[in-house]
Amino acid sequence: MTLKKKILTASSAAILSLTLAFNAVAASVPFTDISDIASKDKIISLQERGYVSGTGNNRFSPASRINTAQTIQLLVKAFDLNLQLVRFAKEPKATDYFTKAHNDAWYANALITASVNGVEIDKEIDMSKDWTREEFTNILISTMEKHFNLPMLKIKPVDIKDTDQINVEFSGAIQRALIYGVVKLDEEGNFYPKDKLTRAEAAEQIYNALEYLKAHQKVEG
Repeated sequence: MTLKKKILTASSAAILSLTLAFNAVAASVPFTDISDIASKDKIISLQERGYVSGTGNNRFSPASRINTAQTIQLLVKAFDLNLQLVRFAKEPKATDYFTKAHNDAWYANALITASVNGVEIDKEIDMSKDWTREEFTNILISTMEKHFNLPMLKIKPVDIKDTDQINVEFSGAIQRALIYGVVKLDEEGNFYPKDKLTRAEAAEQIYNALEYLKAHQKVEG
């Protein structure tokens, strides 16, 4: 192994070790602001597994909107995307993949990891952009299907009352999300695709996705 490869391999290992250590600390202190929300148990389960982190002061901020950086970090953690088998020709930087990122930000390694693992997100996107329900569901389902090589589904489309508000590019992923049990419609059959997604709602979708994968023997835990 050349000196350059040794350095890069060591660098990747160091990044992974720091990430694991951070997750262990983050998962050790219960959140104090989720006792009154319906998805409390799901968020606790994700926290115990190191998949979700708080916003400081032992808070999860369930009603806050989820942004680009948080979304990417959540996908990387939940689906165990990593750089273990990757060998870079030079040290990677977040800005190599996302022009509006910051290389010293807390999310920098997640951006690199997600991009190398084929997570398809606009490279010009703002890291602080709030995500809609349809945007989050689309990237969650597309990443899950790609990373776990899920078979194509033959489905009978569900009747969504506000389907005329759904971006046509996202409609297939949303239909499959309904089949997987990752999302559900309200009592009137609406999906509310343009609503900004909260951190609690995003966590619930992640939990449901992991439950689907576990039931189909794709993941453990």
